[in-house]
Amino acid sequence: MTGQQPGAPGLWRRMTAAYSQFLSLLLAISVAILVFPVSLQIFSRFTALIPSYIWTEEMARFLFVWSIMIGAMIGVRESTHFEVDLWPAVSRRVEAAVKLGSKIAIFVFALVFVYSGIEFTRFAWFRISELAELPLWLIHIAWPVTGFTWIVFLGEQALDDLRVIGGGERP
Repeated sequence: MTGQQPGAPGLWRRMTAAYSQFLSLLLAISVAILVFPVSLQIFSRFTALIPSYIWTEEMARFLFVWSIMIGAMIGVRESTHFEVDLWPAVSRRVEAAVKLGSKIAIFVFALVFVYSGIEFTRFAWFRISELAELPLWLIHIAWPVTGFTWIVFLGEQALDDLRVIGGGERP
């Protein structure tokens, strides 16, 4: 036995793990694509052989924002983002309680990201970028997506922490 309960919790963990793997792949792709417009910008500044492309700046900005947000999502999933070890020699229950408190604080930020991100996206829904004429909602929607993803990943981790606090066992 793997220690997982049959039914929905196991399915939920597989879904969040698959989503996390998808995010990791998306991050790798966005960083790989980011190299292209940034390289064009750099080479066009130092040589007359390549024309100066204006759209590369906006494309790089869009990809950079998404790379940061996807990285933050993965960081929350792997508990490597927003976490500092202050008391490394404590019991499992105390460690779980401290982590749960940290997760509550991150949850508040996630709610801000979702609520404000929806308003932010609404503001940009019918707007386009000035140079490349890309729809601005493509960049603005990163905020509510990030907040929602944090909530999903934090919920899964909070349940694990509550199990440790309540029963003293690791899931």
